[in-house]
Amino acid sequence: MTAPDDTLLLTRALALRDANGQFNGGDVSFIAVCGILVFFMIPGVAFLYSGLSRRKSALLLVWAVAASNAVVIFQWWLWGYSLAFSPTATNGYIGDMRSFALRKVLGDPSPGSPLIPELLYSFYQMEFACVTVAILMGALAERGRVFPAMVFTFIWTTLVYCPIACWVWNVNGWAFKWGVLDYAGGGPVEIGSGISGLAYSWALGRRSERELRNFRPHNVSLVGLGTFVLWFGWLGFNGGSAFGANLRAIMAIWNSMIAAAMSGIVWCLLDYRIERKWSMVGFCSGTIAGLVAATPASGYIPQWAAFVMGIIVGAVSNYSTKLKFILRIDDALDLCAEHAIGGILGLLFNAIFADSEIIALDGVNTSASGGWLNRNWKQLYIQIAYIVACSAYSFVMTAFIARTINMIPTLHLRATPEEEMLGMDDTEIGEFASDYIEVRRDFTDWTPPYHQKGEIEPESPAIAGDRHGVPDAQLPGNGAAHSNGEAKAGANGALPPILEKPEVNGTTLP
Repeated sequence: MTAPDDTLLLTRALALRDANGQFNGGDVSFIAVCGILVFFMIPGVAFLYSGLSRRKSALLLVWAVAASNAVVIFQWWLWGYSLAFSPTATNGYIGDMRSFALRKVLGDPSPGSPLIPELLYSFYQMEFACVTVAILMGALAERGRVFPAMVFTFIWTTLVYCPIACWVWNVNGWAFKWGVLDYAGGGPVEIGSGISGLAYSWALGRRSERELRNFRPHNVSLVGLGTFVLWFGWLGFNGGSAFGANLRAIMAIWNSMIAAAMSGIVWCLLDYRIERKWSMVGFCSGTIAGLVAATPASGYIPQWAAFVMGIIVGAVSNYSTKLKFILRIDDALDLCAEHAIGGILGLLFNAIFADSEIIALDGVNTSASGGWLNRNWKQLYIQIAYIVACSAYSFVMTAFIARTINMIPTLHLRATPEEEMLGMDDTEIGEFASDYIEVRRDFTDWTPPYHQKGEIEPESPAIAGDRHGVPDAQLPGNGAAHSNGEAKAGANGALPPILEKPEVNGTTLP
């Protein structure tokens, strides 16, 4: 006789074996690896943003990307996944709390595909949400405070990202039922981050003219590193959205490579016609715009269409960088031009070039209809309506959330002008991405002041950073003079002021 406890354990073991056995191990492994690749995009975004900013505010963006990632992980586990993908909500707008804290999320087939379990699907979709918010953090560039931004992150993911994801990816979402074609997130990820970044930048206001004048990225090598880390992770982003190790995933990877390459080349050529220089930042910007356009389209269109899309996106996104000047919104890192415009173009390409044969390569969506290639003429207005809905909702809701948070005491979104001038790394983080000793933070401070004879010698400006816990401004001898009247070198490598050479009997000494 088998003991009752042994029988219960045996029953549970058989149930767990059945839960694992209903899925192909290759599909599960492939999507798990793709989810990890998507996570690798987080440091890619951080490096990219850090390199594009001024040195005195470079670490703040790394911190904001890293911290927002942690906030979204908690939000997604708590209720984000449930609000986006719970199968019991039928309102078409947002989910319910059926899967609160990932309750009942285990071995059932996922809402996205029967090829993988829901537990894996929830992890994979969490990384999408993390990357979206990481992109959005670029709106903080050189003037945004990080603590209010983290509060904003939690609320924005709940009220903006989760509803849009529910619209198009939940089986009960209105866009899903209407037949919108959005493969890997043109609406939730790209329009959501790009248009919301524009709205957050509007809520923050423009940087001072002093900060905008003569602006250049402080480390283009980091820009290149971040771009190629993103490109690497993006192959998991788009390839994994086939939710299985199948031919549709490979087609999505191919289309992502082609679109990124062509867009990077076109953007770089357009910049060359003006500067007569081969801009690395321009190539990286174009590459990212091509990957953005491939996000909603790579699993729907043939390779020749991806080639055409890359060329068009590279040109249109390049010219779209002028929108921020027309709108008078300081979109410092061009979130709208690269992410929103790229996502919109990718969604429009689905309307024209989506092919049912490409969609059927996953072995699941074998009865799906494509776009104009399959004489599905109505797909164009369906895609346009979806684009308008995502754009309007993202901007209005983001602006409302940001303005509301800004009115709360201690949660003002923007730093003071004095803090911006000093640098956000110093005022918000207390550490520095590049803590130079011999070079001061501001361009205007590189050359010490030249003083005429008889003028009172001011103290030299303090250098960025602390030395062994003691601020430079408090160190003795920072710009002071020795008792014998000679200029003393500043502490920790500060450059001494330039003084007039002494004269003896009317002759200037060497």
